Amino acid sequence: MAVLSKVCSFDDILPLFQDEQSIMFGGFGGIGTPSGLVDVLMKAGSRDLLLIGNDTGFPDIGIGKLVSNRRAKKLIVSHIGSNPNAGTFMSNGELEIEFSPQGTLIERIRAGGVGLGGILCDIGLDEDIVKRDKQRVTVNGSEYLIEPALTADISIVYAEKADEFGNLIYDKSARNTNPLVAMAGKITVVEAKEIVPVGELDPEAIITSGVFVDYVVQSEGVNWKWVWEPR
Repeated sequence: MAVLSKVCSFDDILPLFQDEQSIMFGGFGGIGTPSGLVDVLMKAGSRDLLLIGNDTGFPDIGIGKLVSNRRAKKLIVSHIGSNPNAGTFMSNGELEIEFSPQGTLIERIRAGGVGLGGILCDIGLDEDIVKRDKQRVTVNGSEYLIEPALTADISIVYAEKADEFGNLIYDKSARNTNPLVAMAGKITVVEAKEIVPVGELDPEAIITSGVFVDYVVQSEGVNWKWVWEPR
């Protein structure tokens, strides 16, 4: 039986990336962020991007490369503390940042991936920093903020193993936000450490179904030094 192969090269997917796109990315401080796909975005020259993910990585690690090179116009993240460039750009008005508590952010991404319009959340109800224009709703006598679901034009994901159809397995903490990000992109591109034929993966170990994946590329390995490595 013929199986649809979604395996392609970095050059094949280069034309996917354009200016003013929304890009959702997996990773936590760079762990689980697809380094090769970040470099494709750099090579594509994409600008004025909306980046959606957990954080801004470090200046030269993770999504931080795009931030540090001023490729983003807005971020939706839970924190930026590990990348001082993001803070500087925010302070001088070059970069808009929408902060969302980590759990709320991830639930908004999950909601986008399963087709919901948003979530109800009571975090921030009494805080001055909450935007006044956020909708509020009362359910069973309790008040909530409506947090809109998040989706993106393209999701970029890192996986430990992928088969040719795009079924994915992740490695320990590098799994982090990747399974939810994979579901929330109109187009999902996966960078995989290892690509195997369909049928090679244990079905019980698959975390992301290939139905969510459009393209799979072979990783060439992490191409940055982690902050704990000697320089």
